[in-house]
Amino acid sequence: MGNVLPNNSREQQRKKQPSELQFYFVITKSYTYDITDYDTETFMLNKMRLLTPGPTPLPERVRLVLARDMIHHRKKAFTAIMREVQQKLQKLFGTAQPVLPLSASGTGAMTAAVHGLFTPGEKILVVEAGKFGQRWRDIAITRGLETVSLEVPWGQAVNAEQIEAALSADARIKGVLLQLSETSTGVLHPVQEIGRITRERDVLLVVDGISGVGLSPCPMDDWGLDCLLTGSQKGLMLPPGLSLLALSARAWNKATQTPSGCFYFNLPKERANLEKGQTLFTSPVNLLMGLNESLDMLLENGLEAVYAKQWALTMLTRAGLTALGLELFAPDHFAWGITSVHLPDGVDGVEVLRIAQQQYGVCMAGGQDHLKGRIVRIGHMGWVDWSDILAGLYALDRALLINGGYSGARDYLEQAMAAYRIALLGKPGEALPEALIRS
Repeated sequence: MGNVLPNNSREQQRKKQPSELQFYFVITKSYTYDITDYDTETFMLNKMRLLTPGPTPLPERVRLVLARDMIHHRKKAFTAIMREVQQKLQKLFGTAQPVLPLSASGTGAMTAAVHGLFTPGEKILVVEAGKFGQRWRDIAITRGLETVSLEVPWGQAVNAEQIEAALSADARIKGVLLQLSETSTGVLHPVQEIGRITRERDVLLVVDGISGVGLSPCPMDDWGLDCLLTGSQKGLMLPPGLSLLALSARAWNKATQTPSGCFYFNLPKERANLEKGQTLFTSPVNLLMGLNESLDMLLENGLEAVYAKQWALTMLTRAGLTALGLELFAPDHFAWGITSVHLPDGVDGVEVLRIAQQQYGVCMAGGQDHLKGRIVRIGHMGWVDWSDILAGLYALDRALLINGGYSGARDYLEQAMAAYRIALLGKPGEALPEALIRS
């Protein structure tokens, strides 16, 4: 018979041995999530929901395609995929012009546009209404352009009349650079109205649609855009690393006469290679295969169905936040893939995000620059549906309460779902009557 340990010694020995559950947490988390990001209890109980404005969740259909065996980017199998993708991209962009795939993030496409369309010394107008408007300015300065900034308070959209006044005051301006959707604030700029102004002048309209393409309407040819670009990790439901860029006929005319300021980004050479079903340099093969699948998903029921869903998710999010008594950061001109909201005074936004993620499994984004800790940005883009947003609203409400905030709302989830149902029955872009949501 072996030695008999006192009861307290047995308990100490038991505590030293990791349980099966502890082994499960260590093994699974080491292959999926950073072990410091989530509480073990949360990991076991909650699905992890990614509600950031990029990267976004990936559909299973896309993930399965991404996992396929590698093929060579100069062989027939790949060129066949490229030709399929091109037809679908032209439908997504609303253009008869080629859409160039670039092996780069969205910032790479922004760089390619500036270096490919303008020469040092030319004058351009930049709309600065957030972090990514500032990025346009920085890229333009790096290219040696004379830059005029039209500064707009963060949370507000530029007015088309402001653009017209600036162009009328200075005939030397050759381009307008702005965002369709400003990711740092959740603002939607009136790109269609601005296009009516620039198309009547010798001025190129260059639009960053990184958090807008595939989320809200932006038919490039109909709206008179000269350059539209986007990235893979938002509305297109892909990992980061691929960007897409299209030019109008007059922009192509300018690009062919503009000496490229960058060896890597050469738009005329990219177009020539695209005609052969290839990219200029090594292609992100798996991302383009995944893009082929994600475009199928977006186009299967028509883009109008996609926009209807995005508008309904936007209405759901805004109604829920308003019911919680929170102030929307973009009250009027707001994006369809991201909603930003002010936090109450005295509430630490960084801590709110930490608790929402660690205790409720919902990952959202905070503000940038002077807005860090003061706003929360909720992404409703990519492979996200109404149930994910309801989980995000609940996590935000609880995290606010834990951090000293307060809301007397008891039916905020019901109000959010009412807005969603009503929006689906209406026309995308039409405001909802508040009385109907509350009834």
